[in-house]
Amino acid sequence: MPKFNANLTMMFNEVDFLARFAAAARAGFHGVEFLFPYAHDKEQVAEIAARNKLQVILFNLPPGDWNAGDRGMACDPSRTLEFQDSVGKAIDYARALGCDRLHCMAGLMPRGVNAEMMRETYLENLRFAGQELAKHDLTLLIEGINTRDIPGYYLNTSRQAFDLMHYASVPNLAYLYDCYHMQIMEGDLAPTIEKNLPRIAHMQVADTPGRHEPGTGEINYAFLFQHLDRIGYQGWVGCEYRPTATTEAGLGWLKPYLKF
Repeated sequence: MPKFNANLTMMFNEVDFLARFAAAARAGFHGVEFLFPYAHDKEQVAEIAARNKLQVILFNLPPGDWNAGDRGMACDPSRTLEFQDSVGKAIDYARALGCDRLHCMAGLMPRGVNAEMMRETYLENLRFAGQELAKHDLTLLIEGINTRDIPGYYLNTSRQAFDLMHYASVPNLAYLYDCYHMQIMEGDLAPTIEKNLPRIAHMQVADTPGRHEPGTGEINYAFLFQHLDRIGYQGWVGCEYRPTATTEAGLGWLKPYLKF
C-alpha cells in the first residue's frame, strides 16, 4: 500500500511548526515534508525529526521573498545568481536533515521576458541545480501547479514538465506529481501516472474543490491508491491538504494506510 507522509506546512497547524513533528509521529506517520525549513536552525530541525523517528522526505529550495509574492525564481533570467545561491542553501539543509530530494519551484513568469528566454533560463537553472545536487546524491524535483491557486506560475501541467525534463537532460531530475493540481489542470490521473511512472519520484494528494482531505471532493482516491499499488509505485505520497477541521479529526481516511 502507498507510503503516506505528512505535510507539516498544511497539517497540524494547531501547534507551532517544530511541535508538528511530534504530532505527526503520534498520528502514525513515519515521514514528513514541508515547504521551507529555513526559518529554523537546520540542526534543531534534524534533532527533532530524529527524536520523533521521522524521515524528512521533501522540501523546497528557497523561493525568494515568499511574503512579497515570490513563488520561486527558476524561470527569471534576472535572478540567476540568487537562484544559484538558493541551491547551495537547500543542499546544506538537505544534508543536515537527511533529505534526499528537493523541489525547485519554477516561479512566476516575469513581465517583459519572452517565452523562449524564460524557457532557456529555466532549463539552464535546472541543469545547474541538478549538477549541484548530484554531487550529494540528491534528486531534483519539479511540479506543475494549477493556474487557479497561483496565477502566472510558469509550470502548470505534467505534459509541459515532461517536455522540459526531456530537453533539460538532467539524470537526477524527476517529477513531483500532485494529484490536486493535475486534476484541476488536466485530469486523466491514473493513465498519466502509469504512463510516466519511471519519471515520477514523489506524489502529493488533496481533494478538489477545497484542497481538503482525500474523500471530500471529486477525486476517486480509493481507486487511485489501489492503482498505485497495481502499477508498482514505490515512492512516498505527501498529504499536502488543508484539514477541514482539526488535523486529527480528518485522519479517518488515512488509518487503513498507516500500517507500514
